[in-house]
Amino acid sequence: MPQNNVFAGPYLEREGHLRADPAWLESALADPRSRVVPVWKSLNLVTVGAPAAAASNGAADDTTLLAALLGMDEIAPQRPPGLVLLGRHNGTDLFAFGVESDEPPATPEGTRFADLRTVAALMPEDQAGLLGYARAMVNWQRTHRHCGRCGTLTVPAKAGHVLVCTNPICRHEQFPRLDPAIIVLVIDGDRVLLGRQASWPAGRYSTIAGFVEPGESLEDAVAREVQEETGIRVEGIEYHSSQPWPFPSSLMLGFTARAISHDIQLRDLELEDARWFTREDIVGGTPFLPPNVSISFRLIEDWFDAAAAVPLRKLHVAKPWG
Repeated sequence: MPQNNVFAGPYLEREGHLRADPAWLESALADPRSRVVPVWKSLNLVTVGAPAAAASNGAADDTTLLAALLGMDEIAPQRPPGLVLLGRHNGTDLFAFGVESDEPPATPEGTRFADLRTVAALMPEDQAGLLGYARAMVNWQRTHRHCGRCGTLTVPAKAGHVLVCTNPICRHEQFPRLDPAIIVLVIDGDRVLLGRQASWPAGRYSTIAGFVEPGESLEDAVAREVQEETGIRVEGIEYHSSQPWPFPSSLMLGFTARAISHDIQLRDLELEDARWFTREDIVGGTPFLPPNVSISFRLIEDWFDAAAAVPLRKLHVAKPWG
């Protein structure tokens, strides 16, 4: 198995068996050692730490960003109802909290709210995963405030991992949902197929990706998305790895596939351009690759490193997503 992708891995004990234990939850919420991971408008609170090995992640900065965790007494005079139990990290019980305000809330000195996509490459991997988990749970609660069956308001239960309809006749329960999406590196001998969307920074290309549709297997989704977006037919589809991608709620399922046709046709117009690239192209700086926190970079990296004199991470400088 390849190493964990960013946002993945056993970075905390989720304590799922304790979510429905009110006595334990009360004790964890009253414990002064418990901490809160705040999220405001899908942004995470971070602080700048001491110089660290950020450069080993391909980062240009010489500092490491750290998750800024707050005490229970710092978030509100009264305990907010939307707290979500994340689990235990290094012996500390952690909760996520969605900050409800139009204006940026006051933050402790040396901290700021930041887009996780732009700072994850500068963070320790366990903390990046923790912030991604918090972001996903807060987003799910925020977008499911009403029952999908009768439209009545919902309230959180089981430490924030269930939303229950308040209509006594309905009482429908909603659970966190993920959007499965395939992402695939299509290989043709010593070259790979990459495409770009018009909204991306100039010159950036990435692997082909798309959401899995109802009634469709992952392998079927790989073949369909590649052919719809580029006109290329594939075979030899093989699973690589997966990555939680909380922007807002995807699970990226990574594959490689072998091309059995070669003429590119942009069929569904989702891509502005798609091309075949060789290792020599990448060494020469074309194309501009996706950030190295993404599974798309990992797919390209594993293919590149299999037959390259210099590892891709030594050639690639980390750039933010936007």
